[in-house]
Amino acid sequence: MSQEPVPIARTQRKQKLGDRVRSIADRLKQETEVQIKATSRILSAAAKIAENHDRLIDEVVDMVEEDIDRQTQVHQKKIYTVDLLKQQFKTLREAKTHFRLKASSWAELVKKLNTVSAPNPFPVDRSKISVPERLNAIESELKIMRTEIGEILSLLKRHVLNKE
Repeated sequence: MSQEPVPIARTQRKQKLGDRVRSIADRLKQETEVQIKATSRILSAAAKIAENHDRLIDEVVDMVEEDIDRQTQVHQKKIYTVDLLKQQFKTLREAKTHFRLKASSWAELVKKLNTVSAPNPFPVDRSKISVPERLNAIESELKIMRTEIGEILSLLKRHVLNKE
């Protein structure tokens, strides 16, 4: 019945080594979870920024399309006739004053009106929301996006520092 006694020091060392391995594995698992959470936050913020960017691009595209539509409408000029002008104005002088053109007859005035180059393609219409106001709104959203990008960069720095 004699068994060789197992040295206690060797068993304790194995336990200590096993505990150390478990401890290291637990720390690695925790760090991995933290990195996964940080990466998830970063990707979420990046997705939000991409959505905001797309929305802002859509707004700018809408503004440009509206401007092009207005320009097209302006270029669809009215065709004047002598009869139309005579109905609209009592005298040739009144018509010439209204259009700020010089002409010696109704026919000459009609000819000048129909050959005049198109007016300013972007007329000032102060009754609508102005382009600067819309651009200011876009600019404020870009400032918010810059703040979010700063937060993402700080998360990335922490993430990199944790890896080191």
